[in-house]
Amino acid sequence: MSDREKWNLENAAAGAIAGFSTVAVLHPLDVVRTRFQVRGNFYAVSDGRGGSCLPLYKNTVHAIYSIARMEGLRGLYAGFYPAVFGSTVSWGLYFFFYSRAKARYKKGFDQSLSPGYHLVAAAEAGALACVLTNPIWLVKTRLQLQTPFNQNRPYIGSSDAVRTIFKEEGWRAFYKGIGSGLFLVSHAAIQFCAYEELRKIAINLKSRREKTDVKDGDRLLNSFDYAMLGGASKLAAILLTYPSQVIRARIQQRPSSDGIPKYLDSWHVASETARFEGARGFYRGITSSLLKNIPSASITFVMYENILKLFKLSQSKLDASD
Repeated sequence: MSDREKWNLENAAAGAIAGFSTVAVLHPLDVVRTRFQVRGNFYAVSDGRGGSCLPLYKNTVHAIYSIARMEGLRGLYAGFYPAVFGSTVSWGLYFFFYSRAKARYKKGFDQSLSPGYHLVAAAEAGALACVLTNPIWLVKTRLQLQTPFNQNRPYIGSSDAVRTIFKEEGWRAFYKGIGSGLFLVSHAAIQFCAYEELRKIAINLKSRREKTDVKDGDRLLNSFDYAMLGGASKLAAILLTYPSQVIRARIQQRPSSDGIPKYLDSWHVASETARFEGARGFYRGITSSLLKNIPSASITFVMYENILKLFKLSQSKLDASD
């Protein structure tokens, strides 16, 4: 195995471990975010067009309290297994494809890549990861939206959800929301491009202050720096692309017991949301999203960068022993 292939696998492993850790800690906020995103103007009463029957939550704290009181710990961790699996696979694939794309674009260049190349590499990695993991996210969304108010027979775990969706709706159902999901590629592209550029700025500032070579950037930055960079890049991505997350969550809802979906496609979601809820409807659940995703991104990048450092250290020791 070549050094480049080894490096790509190390990126994938670091991303997968980081993704698993963040989901395990912050999953309840993800449940709250999903329920806020799809709630719209309908609460515990169904309007007969499919969709989820959800109770009225006043805010994030009230939502967590209500879910814990009515559904227990199981409600707060609804969809946990597909979320863990999806996040682990998604981050692993993302970092793998991203590192490969950067290496490909860097051929023939001695200097670091420009923001444009980082953006293209991130978009390419995001599109591939999205296509491969959309079925996992659909199952996760369906499980998170199950409440005691639902009229449909509840899914009994992830495997039952997969079987039921395939039986009732066919294989195409697993790719509901793929259009808005691919639009979310811009979310990942913005996040990683912002992270790379902020990382360069931080390294340059620290190298000037400590009068060291910029090439030793990995040694200059610490876990606090990675946490700040990860959080700041995630904030920028969320603020710019959040409406597409709402659209995807709404179109992935389970149809009614008659098999009638609430929304026909992404455009239908967007027009109905704008008509009945206005601009505010596209930002439902953003508070819980920020509370979940900014710490999540910070933890992910801290773990990712430090795991890569461990891989580099172990590799250098092996090379020295040889």
